[in-house]
Amino acid sequence: MTTTKSVMKKLPEVTLAFWIMKIAATTLGETAGDLFAQTLKLGYFLTTIALFLVFVVTLVIQLRSSRYNPFFYWTVILSTSMAGTTMSDFMNRDASSKYLSDGATKLGWGPQGLGLGYPEGAAILVSILLAIFLAWKLSGMTFQITEIVSFRGEALFWAAILVSNTLGTSMGDFLSDSSGLGYLGGAALVTGVLLVLVALMKVPAVPNVLLFWIAFVLTRPLGATAGDFLTKPLAKGGLDLGTVGSSAVLLALLLGLMAYAQLQERRAGTDRPEGPEAEAVIRARAGRR
Repeated sequence: MTTTKSVMKKLPEVTLAFWIMKIAATTLGETAGDLFAQTLKLGYFLTTIALFLVFVVTLVIQLRSSRYNPFFYWTVILSTSMAGTTMSDFMNRDASSKYLSDGATKLGWGPQGLGLGYPEGAAILVSILLAIFLAWKLSGMTFQITEIVSFRGEALFWAAILVSNTLGTSMGDFLSDSSGLGYLGGAALVTGVLLVLVALMKVPAVPNVLLFWIAFVLTRPLGATAGDFLTKPLAKGGLDLGTVGSSAVLLALLLGLMAYAQLQERRAGTDRPEGPEAEAVIRARAGRR
């Protein structure tokens, strides 16, 4: 595998389709995480361990791939969203009736949760995310995801993704459960902020890389609030569709989008520069930074 191929083909272009798939994956991550931890009563602790192992397996497959494969890439995004859901819940929640439904007194084996609360949990995750970005900055590697050229750069990228999805879950749960906005209100607030970010893309003084990472974090609470709205009981402001049915529909939607992305990738493959031509493109990009 050459560095050129890594740059040109390892990660996706950031388009409207990218953001649609990101929201679909994070919404599914919320409903699937709740399915395992709450509906199947495996608990936050066991589910977090299991889903983190799933994340590791999917990440290894992605890292070993020599080019961008939509199924590999979006499977890792989904696994970080599922693991992030239960990691956030384990950090922020406890075994009180506030978080356990249907008369349950515990979920699964092991600790029921650290009970840190959403503000404290978010502060810890923000600190970890900033530390990752600081290490990334000090490494001298680019934050542009389509220009990541090394194993270390991709590892930093996926570490930031995992923490940002966990942080986004905490933010979404806070908006839905503690802010008084409810599921729809929380989703509306996040959508409004995302629209502001879109408008800021036209402002030359604001780096698009910064806007990308803010949007990447914020699409996770959007998915979290949307997932809760689909699954939570009517009495709590949800549609009460359940985690099983909602996850099945969202999985079918995401698989369809992944298949379409794979088809588009194959069609575009013949138009990409290779070898010396690709290297010239990379140098031109580097000269513009």
